[in-house]
Amino acid sequence: MKITIITVGKLKEKYWREAVKEYEKRLSKYANVSLIEVKDEPEPNNASEKDIENIKHKEAERILSKIKPNQHVVTLEINGEAHSSESFAKQYNNWKTQGKSNVVFVIGGSNGIGEDVLKRSNEAISFGKMTYPHQMMKVILLEQLFRVNKILNNESYHK
Repeated sequence: MKITIITVGKLKEKYWREAVKEYEKRLSKYANVSLIEVKDEPEPNNASEKDIENIKHKEAERILSKIKPNQHVVTLEINGEAHSSESFAKQYNNWKTQGKSNVVFVIGGSNGIGEDVLKRSNEAISFGKMTYPHQMMKVILLEQLFRVNKILNNESYHK
């Protein structure tokens, strides 16, 4: 399985970078993992709705420039399909068996994901109705992908 995770913005805090590195290492046993960070667009103070849409549009262009036509795109969205770890493992396994073994996960910036990326998305998943910092979502996604592979391989980790 080839997994690409595209995120907006760089991880600045050492603890997030270390957590990402750890789960990337663990996951590498099961999948070829690529992490891509695209530049986040600066947000002016008191940004208007139009400013926010322009920011999301510019970030979307950067994201889309990293996606290949043959990749299966999964956006992380609050209103996406919610999964348990077991159902996410089943979905992941379906991608593998249905020829969708080159999957791109997209985590948007602090303002969300631009419309053009949402249109390109093949499906949307949710990790719940709560809002998380996008830096944390990268760690959570990597951990869940690791967990999924442990579940599918009947290895101890998931309880």
